[in-house]
Amino acid sequence: MEAFFYIVPSLMIAALLSGVWRLMRRSRRVARAWGGGRTAQARCLRSYTTTSGGGDTMVSTTLHHVYEFTTREGRAVRFEEANGPGTTLEGDLVTVHYAAGHPEEATATAPAPGRLLAESGCLLLFLGVAIAFCVLFMVTAHEMFAETDGLMP
Repeated sequence: MEAFFYIVPSLMIAALLSGVWRLMRRSRRVARAWGGGRTAQARCLRSYTTTSGGGDTMVSTTLHHVYEFTTREGRAVRFEEANGPGTTLEGDLVTVHYAAGHPEEATATAPAPGRLLAESGCLLLFLGVAIAFCVLFMVTAHEMFAETDGLMP
């Protein structure tokens, strides 16, 4: 029974750390695209939505866009981006930002480094608090079991 109080929070910490890693990877990718200094006109080839949830949980809908553009070197690049604006339709032209070495990591999101920093910072703070709560829970459980010689009170 005691292992339950260590295994579950440890699994939660692993999932939260995975979220931190994905968040940092996404933030670096977008910042690199904005800071890359290259732009191009891209055409929206397709837009579609995906849904998740349902039943007893809240339904979440995500709007996706598929864009295609040509780099300065003449290379055709196609990429997909989630959570784009609902006003972009198939056939629309948009400006994309990309780094010379990573055109496949382009973004159609307009540069907003302050917003990216604020969003990433708030999410990192939330994930950090959740990790700290899990660690605190495990420490408290350990102390509780140490005082009762491993028996539940």
